[in-house]
Amino acid sequence: MRSLENATDALNDHSYPATTAALIDAYGHLELNHQNGTETLGEVLSRIGGETYESADDARLAAMSVLGSDAIGRKGYSDRDPVAIGEDGPEQVSF
Repeated sequence: MRSLENATDALNDHSYPATTAALIDAYGHLELNHQNGTETLGEVLSRIGGETYESADDARLAAMSVLGSDAIGRKGYSDRDPVAIGEDGPEQVSF
C-alpha cells in the first residue's frame, strides 16, 4: 500500500517531540488506502486527542491503533486471537 508508506515516510521525516495537532496540520491530508476504503491521516489522528509523541514510532503506532474498523480485513478471522475487552469473540472449536 503506497499511501501507508507515504504516511510512514512523512512521520519518519518529522522532527520530534510532536503533538497530534502538529502532525495533523502537516500531514492530515495524506490518504490511507486500506481493505475497504480510504481515510486521511488527519481523520485517524483526530481520534487520538491531544498527545505528544517522542518519536516517529510512537506516532505511527498510535495512528495504527485507531484505524477504523473498515481497515480490518475479515473480522474474527482467527479463533486464536484474544478477544478485545467488551467484545464477544467467536465460539471456540476444539478438534
